[in-house]
Amino acid sequence: MNIIIVGRRHGESRTYTISASARAVLLGVLFALPFAMGASGYWLAQHLADEGILDLNAAKAWERDLSMQRQELQQIRQQTDQELEALTMRLAQLQAKLLRLDALGERLVDVSNLQPDEFDFSAQPAVGGPAGTLGEAYQVTEINQVLDGLAERIDSREQQLEVLGSLMSANRISADTFVAGRPITKGWMSSRYGQRTDPFTGRLAWHAGVDFAGKQGADIIAVASGVVTWSADRYGYGKMVEINHGNGYKTRYAHCDELKVSTGDIVRKGDVVALMGSTGRSTGPHVHFEVYKNGRTVDPAAYIHRTLR
Repeated sequence: MNIIIVGRRHGESRTYTISASARAVLLGVLFALPFAMGASGYWLAQHLADEGILDLNAAKAWERDLSMQRQELQQIRQQTDQELEALTMRLAQLQAKLLRLDALGERLVDVSNLQPDEFDFSAQPAVGGPAGTLGEAYQVTEINQVLDGLAERIDSREQQLEVLGSLMSANRISADTFVAGRPITKGWMSSRYGQRTDPFTGRLAWHAGVDFAGKQGADIIAVASGVVTWSADRYGYGKMVEINHGNGYKTRYAHCDELKVSTGDIVRKGDVVALMGSTGRSTGPHVHFEVYKNGRTVDPAAYIHRTLR
């Protein structure tokens, strides 16, 4: 096989002779080249497609991971919010209990007649001590345990204070309603309980109380707390106050110049209930003082210097 190549400029030609074997090889190459190019193109296309699929799968995997992380973060956030809310509620409950304890403590201070500066519940208690090594921070579970222990201690102290307060209040009530002392702040005893000579008739007569003389208008005070059951004129007594102290005890304050209380009033031990005068069957300014026990008069002298045990 001859191949003739003609030049473009000078029209010269060259002739090449191809042998049969070379011609066979050339034909083989010409036939194989399209298949090789097609195979290469197919492989390249397949490779690019595989890489695209891998990239898509990786993107989807990353998206799934991000979604799971978002869910976990949301769960952690919700759990943290719930724990904080629970701690806030516990702290609010403890604060309410502490306020009740402060109220109980202030009431006990009042009942026990302590000075406010001796035990001030509104002041922060002083604390201190040498600095120690710093430990690890509290975990939520440990904080809950501490709060539980504190709540139990507060409940226990609250019950103890309530019992103590009840006892002290009962003792104070008993002391206030305990009939004892004189019905005047200034004056002297001018007539005793029992048989005596009547100042108007000169005859022997029963005197159901004791008389305390003093200045006109001097204070007459209640010898115990109670309820006023009479505050008006009464035959023979003049202007009179009667107080019921409970437990079968009553006291009367007679011949008053002016009454300071009304029927139904609640009076405390030491309250001024009237002013000394000479109304009714009287010879001068004084207070006629009677003590009744279970409906009968008793000697007031036994109660003037009486003490609570």
